[in-house]
Amino acid sequence: MVFQDYAIYPHMTVFKNIAFPLKIRRMDKSKIESKVRDVSQRLGISKLLDRKPKQLSGGQRQRVALARAMVRDPKIFLMDEPLSNLDAKLRVYARAELKKLHEEFGTTIVYVTHDQMEAMSMGDRIAILNDGVLEQVGTPKEIYENPKNLFVAGFIGNPPMNIIEGTLIERNGKIIVEFGFSSYQLSNGIEIMEKTKTPEIMLGIRPENIIITKESRDYAIQAEIEVVESLGRENIFHLIVKDKPLIAVSSTNRDLNVGEKVWISFDTNRIHIFDKISQKKIY
Repeated sequence: MVFQDYAIYPHMTVFKNIAFPLKIRRMDKSKIESKVRDVSQRLGISKLLDRKPKQLSGGQRQRVALARAMVRDPKIFLMDEPLSNLDAKLRVYARAELKKLHEEFGTTIVYVTHDQMEAMSMGDRIAILNDGVLEQVGTPKEIYENPKNLFVAGFIGNPPMNIIEGTLIERNGKIIVEFGFSSYQLSNGIEIMEKTKTPEIMLGIRPENIIITKESRDYAIQAEIEVVESLGRENIFHLIVKDKPLIAVSSTNRDLNVGEKVWISFDTNRIHIFDKISQKKIY
């Protein structure tokens, strides 16, 4: 097990910390020496074996804790937020190192985190828990593109998915979803109507699936830019549409500024619809 607090013995050297679980098993000294040096070399800490924990950086301590777990040759690693004490830059490096270790050793890792970035970037499969309830299990792609309910939809993604209240209406034999400032015709509206217990629904659209243009186009809605977050490769736009807030992400509209009027439209192939009562996804 590897915890948020690395629980390294401060009075022991790195070598003795790593060797401790093997010593408890009364393993032969020569074998302990071999295993400690092998795992420390793989983790890039072989030059630190004579140091005490107080002489190590946060990242080095984290690798010592990992080495102490790995030297036992476990079938499963249990990791409880092992990177949360590291600074942002070191966390990026440590995530990559853990991925490489997993690919090298092939050992199953059960990794607990509250950081969705860690879960999405490191996990082969993700289990999302909410107050002890297992909401969804799937690959990062499955969870991001096909959330099973409103909780998962709002939890995974940064910025989070836009959630808008809407109503399903039958008009001239067609099913229309109206959500205050616009409406869309649903190609499989009858099927959706059969799945929901009420015409009241929640519509979800991810920020990157909102298209921003300076000129009006078919089915476009006028919006005002309230805040712009510039991230270099892309901008996050906080929009107001008829008093309702929306968030959009764009890598092309770099010259838009606060206060400007723009036109937005939704990628209709990327719309999610949730039942308002059960909160389960129905489309």
